[in-house]
Amino acid sequence: MDEQDVLRARLEIVKQEHRDLDDAIRALETASLRDELQIRRLKKRKLMLRDEIVRIEDQITPDIIA
Repeated sequence: MDEQDVLRARLEIVKQEHRDLDDAIRALETASLRDELQIRRLKKRKLMLRDEIVRIEDQITPDIIA
């Protein structure tokens, strides 16, 4: 397994966690007792995962200088 394969595997894991956080946030937002602190924490974690997704995608797809 080369570095690209490892990056692709990590990317899929991070994307899945990002989607899972979407579901968790949506569930908390529709709950009768909203936990705003928990929602903020999950949203912050989701933003961190988004940054990691972009970073991994950048490593997989190098810039092409035209």
